[in-house]
Order: sequence, then C-alpha cells, then structure tokens
Amino acid sequence: MSRKHVASVLHRALLAARSHSSSSTAQKAAMTHGGILNNNSTVAKNDEREQQNVGRRGTKLRQNVLHSKGKDIDGRFRWVGSGIGYASDAAVSTSGSNGNGSMVPVNSGAILNALKTPNSEPNYAQENHRVDKIGDPDKRAFTYFVLTGGRMIYASAIRLAVLKFLMSMSATADVLALASLEVDLSKIQRGTTTTVKWRGKPVFIRRRTADEIAKENAVDLGELRDKQADADRTQNPEWLVVVGVCTHLGCVPIANAGDYNGWFCPCHGSHYDASGRIRKGPAPENLEVPEYSFQDETTMIVG
Repeated sequence: MSRKHVASVLHRALLAARSHSSSSTAQKAAMTHGGILNNNSTVAKNDEREQQNVGRRGTKLRQNVLHSKGKDIDGRFRWVGSGIGYASDAAVSTSGSNGNGSMVPVNSGAILNALKTPNSEPNYAQENHRVDKIGDPDKRAFTYFVLTGGRMIYASAIRLAVLKFLMSMSATADVLALASLEVDLSKIQRGTTTTVKWRGKPVFIRRRTADEIAKENAVDLGELRDKQADADRTQNPEWLVVVGVCTHLGCVPIANAGDYNGWFCPCHGSHYDASGRIRKGPAPENLEVPEYSFQDETTMIVG
C-alpha cells in the first residue's frame, strides 16, 4: 500500500469520525425534542460520560503508541522517526494481524504532524532540520593564513626533496677527479712517449723532436686514409696527446714502433705515424685526440 493511499484512507476516516460525532449530537437533540429524554440532567450526565469515555480512549491510544514504537506490524511497516511525517505516517493497517482492518498508530510525533497537516503534506518544522551556520567572517583571514602557510611548507619540503634527489645524481668528488688528469711534463724527455691512465683508458703523451715535427708537416694529405693535418691535431707542435686505443678493434698500440716510427698495433698490423694518423693496416681512423689544455709550461690538464 502506497503512502498516498494510506494518507487518503486516514483522511476519510477522520472525516467520518467528525461526521459521526455531529450526527450523534443531532440525534440527541431530536430525541430531546421528541420527548425521548425526560430532563436536561440526564443529557448532561450522558455528555459527561461520553467525554470520560473519550478521555479513556485517548489514554489507551497513547499507551498503544508508546508500546508499539520500534515493533513490526504485520511484517510490512515500522514506526517512523518523530519530528517530520505525513498524515499517512500516523497509523498503519493491521488487517493482517487482527482482521478488523483498524488503523494502529505507530508514532506519536507522526500523529501530531498528521493532525497539524490533515491534507497529507509534510510539516517542515524548522526545529526538526539542521541548519549549517556560516562561519564568522572576521576569522576568515586567520583561516586563509593557516592554509597558505601550510601550502608553503609543503612546497618547501617538496623542493628540498627534489634538490636532494638531483644532488644525489651529480658526480662525486672522486668521479670529478677522474674526469680530469694533471700531468707533469717536466719529466718527459724529447723523442719519448709517456702513458697515463685517464677515465680507464691509456693516453699517450709524446714529446716530439724538431725532425719529427717537420716530417709530419711535410706529409701529403692525399696519401692519408683519414685526412688530417698535423697542425690540426696539436695545440703545441712539441706535444702530441692521443688516446692509446687502436681504432680497429680497441687494442693498445706499441709506441715508437711500426713502419712510420709512430705506433704499431700488434693485433692486426695497423701502423700510425708520429702524429697518430693511420698510414697502413685495417684501422679506419686516426688515433683519437682527447681534450686537454696547458696550465703552464710544465703542467698539462687532460680532460
């Protein structure tokens, strides 16, 4: 049974009760005028007795309401919360339990609302609703200050975490030390080659004689496989710096050897001249020239 149907039934029941009360009063008046009632005192006693019966029925009704809270009636309806309700919420049908189709009240609050709104419309009492109070406008500045301060703290923490992570990825002091190498040139004699280790690779530093310099400058570039002039491979003609790894398969050539008195790779027979240029053999390119600089006349920085 829908809520609207129950409300309609209750409304018709209330109208019938009012009509019955009016008809009873009219019947008593007719009986009095017809001579059935003999005197006014008897009528007064009957009215008083009727009022007492109504009072007793109301008391019993309230007791039934209190005892019926929270209980299932006919397994279909339960009492509703007090405060807000429709007229149909004031009573439910119990035809399944006692068979007389009577209306049993299940909520006193709903009964009061039903009496206040007999047209089955909800009674939206203000006291039955929660009203969210708006905060004090004078305290908004403090709220904004707290929120802004918290966000700044969070941003600073994130910034520090990112910087720490980036710094952990940067090179350490020992790695930076390996990135460059300082070489003392004062101990290297003319016409000799010194080998140093830089970034895990051998580096040949050769102090050339005047004859070697003149000979390498006189080479025709057309004869070279990897065409480079000697002047383009040195910063100071006296000093030649090359990586000691053969460009063929990565072997380490032997200094002051080969057909051109430069370097010779014993692995596959590549010959390099005194400028580190490939002159014979399977190597495709000249020996690599690393980055280097002269700090002074006797100190070289490789890398």
